[in-house]
Amino acid sequence: MRIVFMGTPDFAVPALQALRKAGHDIAAVYTQPPRPAGRGMDLRKSPVHEAAESAGLEVRVPESLKSEAEQKRFAELEADAAVVVAYGLILPKPVLAATKQGIFNIHASLLPRWRGAAPINRAIMAGDAETGVAIMRVTEGLDAGPVCLVERMQIGPDMTAGELHDALAARGAGAMVKALAALQDGTLDCQAQNDTDVTYAAKINNKETRIAWTLPAQDVHDHIRGLAPHPGAWFELKQGDRAERVKVLGSVLADGSGVAGTLLDERLTVACGEGAVRLTKVQRAGKKPVTGEAFLRGTSLRKGTVIG
Repeated sequence: MRIVFMGTPDFAVPALQALRKAGHDIAAVYTQPPRPAGRGMDLRKSPVHEAAESAGLEVRVPESLKSEAEQKRFAELEADAAVVVAYGLILPKPVLAATKQGIFNIHASLLPRWRGAAPINRAIMAGDAETGVAIMRVTEGLDAGPVCLVERMQIGPDMTAGELHDALAARGAGAMVKALAALQDGTLDCQAQNDTDVTYAAKINNKETRIAWTLPAQDVHDHIRGLAPHPGAWFELKQGDRAERVKVLGSVLADGSGVAGTLLDERLTVACGEGAVRLTKVQRAGKKPVTGEAFLRGTSLRKGTVIG
């Protein structure tokens, strides 16, 4: 099929590669324009931009698709279908109607659960035991289109958002290849979502990333792994007159109890509102991630200290 691919982050790269491997003709790749990044704030191309250029594909980086000129350029590609994976721009109605067989999206949840911007993080933070990817026909509503194919997977008890992200990116790529094959032979069956089961995965707000030790240990653990590695849950470390944020990138449930936020041993086990968690990987500002034990060796913190 003649396909337009629309995506931006690394989550979308496996899908682009899988579509090429499956033999589809990628008419053009749409992605977000290069943005300032890094310490020097140099312009940096998106992961999809880099992958498309290395494959010799045409790359388009419009700031918006709202103008008639951009919509005409899109329509002139005369694509059979378009594939959208975390593109980041709203698709106006003329774009939605510009392909022969429709536009299809890879969404990293079991729709209608976790529509919206952060389905991977929210699923873990909510303690979900299962998630997956949904191939959805794109409509004007937010992730509200009919679902055409679903791939399910279990969320491990200590799985982080980063690990789940990579697993779902691979699953989504395979699912989209299956969906387009079914579209091609006329067997793709897309079913309307049940609006009574909708939940929304709001974008992660920096104000909610601080760890609340007063919560039960399971909730603290889910909060930490749902934000790892980005943007990272954190607690405040005070030593003398200095205070700094320490990111927590890994944790496990642990035995123990005490006043919330209290260090229970020399392995960075911290008491929660109920139970305790052991912090297995932490990162101080400007430093590399280290184990909990290595972190403690570089501080004056001892058993019985209340952190945060």
